[in-house]
Amino acid sequence: MTMRKYLYTAVFISGLTSLAVEMASSRLLGAVFGTSNLVWASIIGLILIYLTVGNFLGGFWADRYASPRNFYLILIGAAIAIGIVPLVSRPVLKLAAEAFDQLTLGVLFGSFSAVLILLFIPITLLGMASPFAIRLAVQDNKDVGRISGQIYAISTLGSFVGTFLPSLITIPLFGTYRTFLILSAILLFAGLIGLWLSAGIKKVLPFFLFIPALILVNFWGLPGGDKATPGLIYETESAYNYIQVIEREQFNYLRLNEGQGVHSIYHPTVSNYHGPWEQVVVAPFFNPANYDPAQVQRIAIVGLAAGTTARQATQVYGAVPIDGFEIDPKIVEAGQKYFDMNEKNLNVIIQDGRWGLEHSPYRYQIISVDAYQPPYIPFHLTTREFFQIVYDHLAEDGVMAINVGRSPSDRSLINSLSSTILTVFPSVHVIDIPGSFNSIIFASARPTHEVDLFKNYLYLKNNPGTPALLLESMEITLSNLQPAPEAGLVFSDDHAPIEWITNNMILSFLFSNEMENIQ
Repeated sequence: MTMRKYLYTAVFISGLTSLAVEMASSRLLGAVFGTSNLVWASIIGLILIYLTVGNFLGGFWADRYASPRNFYLILIGAAIAIGIVPLVSRPVLKLAAEAFDQLTLGVLFGSFSAVLILLFIPITLLGMASPFAIRLAVQDNKDVGRISGQIYAISTLGSFVGTFLPSLITIPLFGTYRTFLILSAILLFAGLIGLWLSAGIKKVLPFFLFIPALILVNFWGLPGGDKATPGLIYETESAYNYIQVIEREQFNYLRLNEGQGVHSIYHPTVSNYHGPWEQVVVAPFFNPANYDPAQVQRIAIVGLAAGTTARQATQVYGAVPIDGFEIDPKIVEAGQKYFDMNEKNLNVIIQDGRWGLEHSPYRYQIISVDAYQPPYIPFHLTTREFFQIVYDHLAEDGVMAINVGRSPSDRSLINSLSSTILTVFPSVHVIDIPGSFNSIIFASARPTHEVDLFKNYLYLKNNPGTPALLLESMEITLSNLQPAPEAGLVFSDDHAPIEWITNNMILSFLFSNEMENIQ
């Protein structure tokens, strides 16, 4: 291989590493701070600034100290800095995780800033690579345009590969921290080989000391969980989530990413968890009385998680078919192992919920939408186009139940979702879940009235065969019904500023007296 061909290879690996580090950084921070657009904007924005600084410095230094040796030293320096990131960031992120649980804002923002600053050195060095490589590759000024285009194209192609490498391969297989170490090793070997070819073996030998250090850190230097969470019995990473299962007093809890919400709960002898899950079984009883539970023939759950809603629906309605849509197969595995998600009537479908529901051949009496990632709902599950899909897959007596977040004084998200739903459905009803920041919006395929829920409750209460879980859930629903929502912004696939509304709600809450009262 000629020196120019190897230079192009090194540029490809440099581009791959820069985007892969960006993707891995999103998971590094997402496990504590979440995956909202604010987190992504911070990561992308600062990395672009670091690359800008690197491009400027790379061009400046290349004009004065252009040599293959210096180019490969830049790559080696970036590799060492990438390898240090997980070691330095881990204690900072543990501190941030505790601050997040305790809502200690100063420590939280400080930790977030510290990790982003930590990425400055490796990303800036990687930003220096392309202009430095152009300076080395150009031998004749008439070739500047052609060679610049080739190098930026090769770097961009490497970035394309680097976009998918962490998400699809290294993070699911090895975890986030070891992904940084793998990227460090790839870039280090590229730099060492280039330095060997350009400057000889003697210049390379001192850097070989970093190789056993990487190996030691990979196997022994990153023990324990990513979060010091009491009762942690299982954790893993998937292409979609950082997953924890926590056991406390025989209750198993599923927590994802920053861990500020419980996505599923399980206890071998308890069926009512007084959360949003059991409210789903109430949905069809907004229909005219006297509604018989036997009329429920099929149920769909968009956002199955570890199967709490499916288990409760089975307890109430028996072995009716349940189609559970869950995009993350690792969550399904956790549900089957730790949450007894093994009902024979449950058909687990590992797909995006909207796509899966749209292509379902069935109509349902109940469709539960709970793909909620506190405090966010995926925008494509909040639009009138999505709710049209839901409506089209409901039976004549079908009812949708969707889990929505709110703050004690801000119901803007509930208002907007209700207004959007009412562009498709004839009726909506809202309840607030006691002791939580959750509300449930019920939307029926035909006009319904709250008085029928009360009549159905009396009808079922006089039936000795009615499951206790259903009656308890209906009592909570009746006690917490809210007035008709105010008008709000209607969401569409083209315009659904769901995170803008949610971010505004969160910031208003964090800096209000309500925050102090909760603490």
